[in-house]
Amino acid sequence: MNISNKTVLITGGGSGIGFAVAKQLTEKGNKVIITGRSEARLKDAAAKLGNVDIFACDITKADDVSKLLSYISEKYSNLDVLINNAGQASVYQLTADTSGYENAGAEIATNYLAPINLIDKLLPTLSKQAEAAIVNVTSVLAIAPSYDVPTYSASKAALHSYTQALRFSLAKSSPSVKVFELMPPLVDTEFSAEIGGSNGIPASQVADELLAGLESDTVEIHVGFTAQFYDAYLKSPDDAFLMLNSRR
Repeated sequence: MNISNKTVLITGGGSGIGFAVAKQLTEKGNKVIITGRSEARLKDAAAKLGNVDIFACDITKADDVSKLLSYISEKYSNLDVLINNAGQASVYQLTADTSGYENAGAEIATNYLAPINLIDKLLPTLSKQAEAAIVNVTSVLAIAPSYDVPTYSASKAALHSYTQALRFSLAKSSPSVKVFELMPPLVDTEFSAEIGGSNGIPASQVADELLAGLESDTVEIHVGFTAQFYDAYLKSPDDAFLMLNSRR
């Protein structure tokens, strides 16, 4: 798809992957709106990015989402692209921690249910455009889980499954709306610091590969190590799981 002169909404756009993607998109002449829970962080990001609008909201809260939707309807009824990037993760051991249920609830709310809610609410707007896209950011952990972020892995696997079903459904009912999945490996961001993010790839590489994937209509964008891991998984899921969980 053409990825210039579009209007793009990015959740979790104030830092990390979201910020890097916003930077790339603004440089290509797109109008970008970034959201996040911290207004201060969004303002700081906007000062660095230039031509972006910001909207502070928690995408897991109904009132915040309602305000965001009103804002989009009033100012950006020409919305072309929704990038579901905001994430929540908890690092813990299943055998040593009793907070799995609580952690899973927060992760599912942010990583799985919130994207579905935004898609449900914004799909009518996207379907009106000549060319539109939904991008769900999952992870290499959607292919196989990491033992130290177990319920985060599960939430990304759920979003991966939903994304496949959505893509198939919209190909028939709303062919103008393309559905992409961005599957990065470990990325060097503040978000991933607790699980060794300093050993990961730069967020700018993820942004580069996302834009290349959009332009080439690659619906599952396997960034960096994810491509290698996916090939290994197809050959032997058990060996791939061990390879992933021995990297830390």
